[in-house]
Amino acid sequence: MVALKELLSLELDKLNEEQLKQVSDFIAFLKFRSRNINWQIDKNQVADLYSEFAQEDHQLAEAGLEEYAEILTQEDFK
Repeated sequence: MVALKELLSLELDKLNEEQLKQVSDFIAFLKFRSRNINWQIDKNQVADLYSEFAQEDHQLAEAGLEEYAEILTQEDFK
């Protein structure tokens, strides 16, 4: 492991400022990704949202079907 750190240190010394910034950004990303984030999902809330969106989708589909049927009827008479 020490040899790897030494090799990386030597490689870092060869980089320009822009490349060092990119390495710094990547290190920050690795630190962020390694954090233990414990997401808590409330299944009841998800179920309520699903139900709400399903009802809204149904209403939009019904409204759209009437409009679509009207357009088809108009095209038949052209």
